[in-house]
Amino acid sequence: MDTSQTPVFDARTGLAPAIVQHHATGEVLMTAFMNAEAWKRTLETRRVHFWSRSRDSLWLKGETSGHFLDVREIRLDCDQDAILLRVQPTGPACHTGAPSCFFQVHAAPEGADGGPGGSLLDALYREVQSRKALPIGDPAIARSYTRSLFDAGMPKILAKIAEEHGELAAELPTGPRDRVIAETADLLYHLLVGLAARDVAPSEIMAELARRVGTSGITEKASRSSTGAFAKATPSKP
Repeated sequence: MDTSQTPVFDARTGLAPAIVQHHATGEVLMTAFMNAEAWKRTLETRRVHFWSRSRDSLWLKGETSGHFLDVREIRLDCDQDAILLRVQPTGPACHTGAPSCFFQVHAAPEGADGGPGGSLLDALYREVQSRKALPIGDPAIARSYTRSLFDAGMPKILAKIAEEHGELAAELPTGPRDRVIAETADLLYHLLVGLAARDVAPSEIMAELARRVGTSGITEKASRSSTGAFAKATPSKP
């Protein structure tokens, strides 16, 4: 973590606004304020500290709830008077128990589901999950391609993933740019259907990718030993 720069705190209040963002998903979790002491403690402990204006005291986020914010990266804006904290939360960031404080939607594009403000992949995943959850007899089932995949089962989903993978592989080397984009989108969509069938959220994939940042691929593969989480079951001898 680069500690060579420090925020410019307001001359009157001694505070600077701090925005907290999930390092893996990009979702904005909360905002609060930091002073010089909170900044110093955050750098020392790598857990986010704020200055509570209501209590007029230093505040370690999670000291009561256990829902700490572990620092992954800190950035300052162009004027150095606002702080961006990219973190790994150990629980909900909001005191209401919601993952993010920003769950109240006041304006959104038509068709938005009002879900957490994560990535477009997260929103699409929720849409896929909503098709999976349609009750038997709902007229929307007949119009839903996504639901037809769920109803056909995993063999059909796997066949579509393989088909879309093949189409992308055919375009990727020399195909037109727009075809590469379209085939990639098709593959990602069908992958999301497969993940939804297993109830694996994109945020979990992003968290795993974030865990690997800075680790050599060779080292990562070597860590998957015969006793690790990725080990294949070895049949017992008769």
